[in-house]
Formats: sequence, structure tokens, C-alpha cells
Amino acid sequence: MEGSDVRCKITKAMKEARPMSRQLCLSCKGGRLLCGMSSCPLLKKLEVQAPLTERIGRDVDGPSPSIFVGWGGYPQVSVGQLTSFSPDTASASDNPGGWYGLGFEDIIAYRSSLIRSKKKQGVFKRNGFIDDLREIALSVNPVEVEARYKNPPKFSLEFNPVSQPMGPSGVLEKMDLTGNPKIPRRVDSVVNDDLKSQTQVGMLYESDFDVYYLSGVLSSGILGLEDKQKMVPTRWSITAIDGMLAKKMMEEIRGCPQINEFLVFENTYLENHFEIILMPGAWEFELFEAWSPNTLWTMNESEPVIQVEYEGHDGRTKYAFNEGGGYYAGRLAVAEYLSKIRRQARAIVFREIYEGYVVPVGVWEVRENVRHAFTKKPKRFQSMREALSDIETRLRIPVRNYTDKSRILAQKRITDYF
Repeated sequence: MEGSDVRCKITKAMKEARPMSRQLCLSCKGGRLLCGMSSCPLLKKLEVQAPLTERIGRDVDGPSPSIFVGWGGYPQVSVGQLTSFSPDTASASDNPGGWYGLGFEDIIAYRSSLIRSKKKQGVFKRNGFIDDLREIALSVNPVEVEARYKNPPKFSLEFNPVSQPMGPSGVLEKMDLTGNPKIPRRVDSVVNDDLKSQTQVGMLYESDFDVYYLSGVLSSGILGLEDKQKMVPTRWSITAIDGMLAKKMMEEIRGCPQINEFLVFENTYLENHFEIILMPGAWEFELFEAWSPNTLWTMNESEPVIQVEYEGHDGRTKYAFNEGGGYYAGRLAVAEYLSKIRRQARAIVFREIYEGYVVPVGVWEVRENVRHAFTKKPKRFQSMREALSDIETRLRIPVRNYTDKSRILAQKRITDYF
């Protein structure tokens, strides 16, 4: 299925599940804090943007930590480098792996400091400009660039449930690299081998390059067999990397011994609470995404909105439309843990999103929440009933609301309860 069709179905599902409304923000105007936050994140965004706007002209030079590939109009898409206003924060501004622990305001500040350049290109295009973008994507340090825009880049204030906060953007006329990219020898060797992209991604991941770096490399169009190389829209590349890596890990996990007890992990960050149960059995995976009622995202709902996606032992063949990239980000984090302990299990992830989640930050939040849950010592139980009783003490939504929708919990095994 074409990526644009996938994206449209995801957005449609999200809007049906949690209709968005400007009404709350318009009624609040940042002063009444109707969303429940201690300060208005949208006003904070404007505070950050105001002084930066005065500094933006047609000519911009500075460090570029990465590139961005849009999806609109695919296969003719807007591509360009991200340029930072601040050399001191350039690396951090596009590295979600290092954001864990930051609040909404800090993340907004990071993202607002990046100018997104836009220039229409075909995804199979190869020219000097594309070669420069590839150099930026492959570099492990920000690369100094000089850019000229058709008009001074401008900020926009968007209500978007998919994209993370974004800084100003502008149509690019010209861009030159004025600094030298730092490309690791291992990366240079792998990308110059005529291999399938999934093989190259696996090789680089095993060499300790993280998913955030790999998604940028995949976006640049330098991976894969030479005659099939193409740029990949950034939001698609993130999920593609999660999918590629998890698929390889799951192949290995299916051959590992099964765990022999029920393990419970939990974590909370950015108004998202996660409970994870690993239970005896052959690999299966299920992820619940539950939104509290009467929030900015669920204005028309009086009851919790619960989405669920499931895959059996052999994996899934259809895209997880109900949850989109969050499903694949959570599955990767679970697969990483099981691969690390060399075990397989049936896994259920419960994700509850609370009223304070008023600014979407991207699926990295799911990935890092689940990863950090696995850094904690698990609670151990001998039955499913005990494990569910434990997590119910921390979930806001009754467990029965989940069990009624669960494929895994419907598999009533005597050993699960006694």
C-alpha cells in the first residue's frame, strides 16, 4: 500500500477515535488552563517563536543536525536540511533519544530552534543537492550550512495529532555545505555495499547506531540496492525502521525459551502511563491505547476511548491503522528487551494517555516510555490474575474494559489463573 494511503487511514482513524477541537483553547486563551497543565504550552511556543522570528531572514547559516523529507504530493515531495539557530543545542534539537525527562516546554523550545528547508524533489532524484542532504544525514555531528530562502522562513501554529512540534519553514533556493560531515567508517562501508536496506539497517543497528540516526539515513535514500534507492518521507521512515528491526528480532525471539512467570513493568512520562505484562507462552503482542474522556483530544467522548492492535506468533501482514507508528515503536521496545534476555513471551502493553497530553510530540515518546519501563526491576507473579490485579491499582481505566477487547487475555489457560 502506498504510504500516503496509509497516512490518510491513520489520520482518519485518529480523528474518529479522538476528535480534536479548537474550542477548548479558544475558550481558555491560555489564561484559565482548562487543559490541566501548569502553564499553556501553546503560549510557550509563541514565547519561544517571537524572538526567533526577528532573527530570521532570507539568508541563514548554522549547523544542520539532520534532514527532513515530507510526504505531501508523494512521489514529488518537499525535502531539505534542518538548520539550528543555536550551535550549543543543534545536536540535541533533533535527537529524541536524548529528550527523555524533558517537559513539553523544553521540547517545544528545541523544535522551535530548527528551520525546516523545503525544496520539491522526486524521491528517485539524484543530484548535487540530494548528495549534500545525504552527507548531512550520514554525519554523526551537525554540519555547517549556508542557505538562501525564497522568503524568510515563517512559523505556523498547527493542531496536529501526528507530527511532533516543528519550527519555522521556508522554500529553499540554494544550500551549500560549509563544514565537513563526520561519517563513521562503519557507516560509509555499509551504505556503499549493494545490499537490501533491511540488511543494512540491521548491520548498523548491531554496530550501535540508534533508531533516530537510522531513520534519517533511510530518509536520505542512500540505503538499498542501487537501482531501487529512493528518499523516504521522515514520518514513514521512523515506523519503517521500527518495523525492520523488530521483524529481525522477532525471528530470533521465536526460537528462544519461554519465560516461566508473569512479569509486570511500568513507567510514566509526558502524561502517558504504561503497564507491560510479559507472560508465559509463544510470542504474541498486543498494545492498547486508551484516551481519557473530555480531554483536548476527546472532546466528544464521555467514556474512555480504547484502541487495540494485535499480532499472533507469526507476526502481522496488515498495517496497524488504529494506532499507527505508536504500535511499532512499542513493539520494538518489547522486542529489544526479549532479545536482550534471550526469551520469548506473550506481551501486552497498556498505554493510558491523560488530560495533560496537550501537545503531540511524536512516537518516540512511546518507544522511550516502554524502554525505560524495562530498565526497572519487574514485579513477578505466578498467575495472570495476580498480575492484572497489580496493574489495576495503577491504571485509571478498569481492567475489564481492556479484557473485553483483548485477544491474548481471551485465551483462558488454566496456568494463567492458578
